[in-house]
Amino acid sequence: MGLNDTPSGERVHIGFFGRRNAGKSSVVNAVTGQDLAIVSDTKGTTTDPVYKAMELLPLGPVMIIDTPGFDDSGALGELRIRKTRQVLNKTDIAVLVVDAAEGMTTADRELLLRITEKEIPHVVVFNKTDLLEGPAVAAADEIYVSALKKQGIVELKERLGSLVPQKEGKLALVGDLIHPSDFVILVVPIDKAAPKGRLILPQQQTIRDILEADAAAIVVKEYELRYTLLQLGKKPALVITDSQVFSKVSADTPTDIPLTSFSILMARHKGWLDTAVRGVTAVEQLRDGDTILIAEGCTHHRQCDDIGTVKIPRWLRNYTGKDVHIQTVSGMEFPDDLSPYAMIIHCGGCMLNERELRYRMKCAGDQHIPITNYGITIAYMQGILKRSLEVFPYLADIIS
Repeated sequence: MGLNDTPSGERVHIGFFGRRNAGKSSVVNAVTGQDLAIVSDTKGTTTDPVYKAMELLPLGPVMIIDTPGFDDSGALGELRIRKTRQVLNKTDIAVLVVDAAEGMTTADRELLLRITEKEIPHVVVFNKTDLLEGPAVAAADEIYVSALKKQGIVELKERLGSLVPQKEGKLALVGDLIHPSDFVILVVPIDKAAPKGRLILPQQQTIRDILEADAAAIVVKEYELRYTLLQLGKKPALVITDSQVFSKVSADTPTDIPLTSFSILMARHKGWLDTAVRGVTAVEQLRDGDTILIAEGCTHHRQCDDIGTVKIPRWLRNYTGKDVHIQTVSGMEFPDDLSPYAMIIHCGGCMLNERELRYRMKCAGDQHIPITNYGITIAYMQGILKRSLEVFPYLADIIS
């Protein structure tokens, strides 16, 4: 991925939902202008959610999601319905596709109720209007289209554009913490789990944010930091490190230079830094036999010293002296029932959009399960959390 590409977690997620054979996939193809989804007269053709990142005017960068039919049956159907419900948790705009010839059914109304309960901006699309005998009158949140005849599709796209969530108040990653001409040092160990030749996503996004703030990004490996600081000739405004080398970077960075991590910046950017800082103290209450859920938003090939499955569990057992059990989930998988867990330690969530992360936070909050993230947990166990949060004065009361 290039520095100019929009990450999936920053795209508007548009989910298309409805009963089997209502024409969801046909509407998706008409809206996107390409054969994104397989179209068939056979019910249940879409078996798993189909994701497509694209530019969709007038919205800009979006993630289109075509979901399985909500009225599917049998054991496989239940699995498809569960996946469809999971998609709702990350949907910024919901499109409920209804067969105009049949009208709203109980299944449609049930799905619409779920959408409204989650306060998701939405539009109800009555498809197959070419089969109607006369004109139909649409309510405020409805539109009539024919995917086959390409009728009403432009109007639908304009309606979607009007529903785009406003994000003016969303915090930058680091741009608001620095000034033009500042130096920012990024400590980036070579991550064996990342594709060869690439930085991981939070590092790419941070570099882009620094450049957009008219500041300079200096990227070094952990063993080059001390020498770089000596040779720089000017004190950097900030040092940002990968959490895995937090301890060494803290020791090599003078205390008069602000220090934080990519993971902490990402938590603030996604809107859950306060919650994650409060949740990390649950480490002190862990007991023998407790189960900790370690959740990652993406899936990747795990290395022998993987951060989520190896390093953090090892550091937890060493820090607490307790025989704790670890359970891991990744990607879209996140348990509905969190009661078996003493706490949740989540990744930075760079591949998840804000709605999905807030849903997971709410699940944890509703079930009174502490939740935190990788970087905050590592900094806490290594005794440097307070220092790594000093760039955010409003957290002083939480970490005192």
